[in-house]
Amino acid sequence: MKTFLLSMAGALVAMFLFIFLSIFLLFIFAGIASMGQKEPDTIVLTMDLRQPVSDQAPTSGFAAFSGQQGFTDLLVKIDRATEDDHVKGIFIRGADTSIGSSRAEELRDALIEFRASGKFILAHTQGAMVSSGPSSYRAISVADEIWMQPGTDFVATGIAFETQFLRGLFDKLSITPEIEALYEFKNAPNSYKNETYTEPHRLALAELADSIWTVSLHDIAEDRGLQFDALKTLLESGPIPAELAQAESLVDTLGWPEDARDAAKERAGEKANLISLTDYSAPTPRPGAPMIAVVGGEGPIVTGSASGDPFADTVGFGSDRVARAILDAAEDEKIQAIVFRVDSPGGSPTASDQIWNAIQRARDAGKPVVVSMGSVAASGGYYVSAGADRILASDTTITGSIGIFGGKLAIGEGLQRIGVNIETVRVGGEWTEAFSVDRFTNAQRAQMVDMLERGYDRFTSIVAEGRGLTQEEVHERARGRVWSGEDAIQNGLVDRIGGFLDAIDEAKSLADIDADKQVRLVYFPSRRSGFDALSGSFGVSAEAADTASTLHELASDPDIRILLQELQAAREGGVQVRGPILVEQ
Repeated sequence: MKTFLLSMAGALVAMFLFIFLSIFLLFIFAGIASMGQKEPDTIVLTMDLRQPVSDQAPTSGFAAFSGQQGFTDLLVKIDRATEDDHVKGIFIRGADTSIGSSRAEELRDALIEFRASGKFILAHTQGAMVSSGPSSYRAISVADEIWMQPGTDFVATGIAFETQFLRGLFDKLSITPEIEALYEFKNAPNSYKNETYTEPHRLALAELADSIWTVSLHDIAEDRGLQFDALKTLLESGPIPAELAQAESLVDTLGWPEDARDAAKERAGEKANLISLTDYSAPTPRPGAPMIAVVGGEGPIVTGSASGDPFADTVGFGSDRVARAILDAAEDEKIQAIVFRVDSPGGSPTASDQIWNAIQRARDAGKPVVVSMGSVAASGGYYVSAGADRILASDTTITGSIGIFGGKLAIGEGLQRIGVNIETVRVGGEWTEAFSVDRFTNAQRAQMVDMLERGYDRFTSIVAEGRGLTQEEVHERARGRVWSGEDAIQNGLVDRIGGFLDAIDEAKSLADIDADKQVRLVYFPSRRSGFDALSGSFGVSAEAADTASTLHELASDPDIRILLQELQAAREGGVQVRGPILVEQ
């Protein structure tokens, strides 16, 4: 039987290799077939905002194998296209759900530069039939011409942050959240400690939502030539029929997607070719161009390297991988500066500290480090950023949350209700069983608070050193409170407003690279493609691969992913520098 099973496993692995070898050869043949083909004289780039994309390109697994690109890659391509005479314009399919306010802001900034180079932008929207906030419209409001499908409704209402409170469920299951947080604004644990918002929690989210909504309205009003107050009243009125949206100058033309696409081609010229932005080969810098390293992390910050999940579609934020990438970039003599892209709600303070230390070593080696904050760089996401030479964030980036919490879910009583009794034999002090299934003792709780206070003191001291503030000044801005990028710059937590492309310019300035000189971006770790990206995947059995694929599909649902992250953090217990998981609607 053992021999039979081994034979079957060998056959499955061989079949697996054959399938992917075939795909690999198809890629090669396709590349050979395309060699020597003349680049089109007239190009209209196309971009579909309805398609989900990670902030940064994955470096391993099936996503990297397929050549999946990240949002930052698309920004770079738009920037490079401004200098490509073949590119005449860009045709954008607007999103019908929220793409995130910070992402909309970065894209808008890139499109403003694109249009300033003399190229056109034509966008088409089919309206937004769900509560999507202003981001999907803000991303395309800068277009020269916006088309909208007839018979649809225009929806771009305000900002709402949805919080799931699990305390009622836990009470029914006899589960006790044993969690301590520093301080009153550190609201990540509130999801499982409370049944509703605390006053500090509500205040922080209300002011954050107001800041994002106000900034978004100002941008849209500027793009469309509208008065701020009139626009605010109009959008807050609810769904707007297509005809009224056109009459109020929210859109320019009512028409179908195919007609808008044809209009973009006609505007560029009769021989124009439509090329997807993901397939577009942007002009590359000349040999000998100055080099800037790009290091990135996305998602919860954890100790170790990448997860090794071949089905993961993000780059991850493992401290070993990110710290090693920063140190490798610092040791490379050709690299003149480092841009560190951070898109994370936080996570392990130990992992965050390791990455912070790597940045200090890079700076000691003479390499300037510029942080570019993505949609969120809060708690641990701010921790890893605090020691950089410059920190850039968008107006609508969610950051701050300088605070710490720790604890566990005490499930012992709930287990006893269903007939499960857990007893412990221990050797050592009382802390030995602090993370058992039972509630903390008074001594354990006091030790937990002492440990959190030491962690908070280190966090705030790192911020104070990096931002040129006293710890008392940091504490006033910290206490676990989240800020928008707009507010963070007023508090001295961020140096300037700007996106990924601005961070590259900032890195050039710090490295004394001429502002007009194009630089070569070098990614650390180097991006793998083809079978190199799958190197860690072949040890997975066929059954495990099927299971992982099913779980990956299930976990791709945003609501399920958020809930799983919340419960995972609570289940693991321990100490966390993690901000709130916010669902922006």
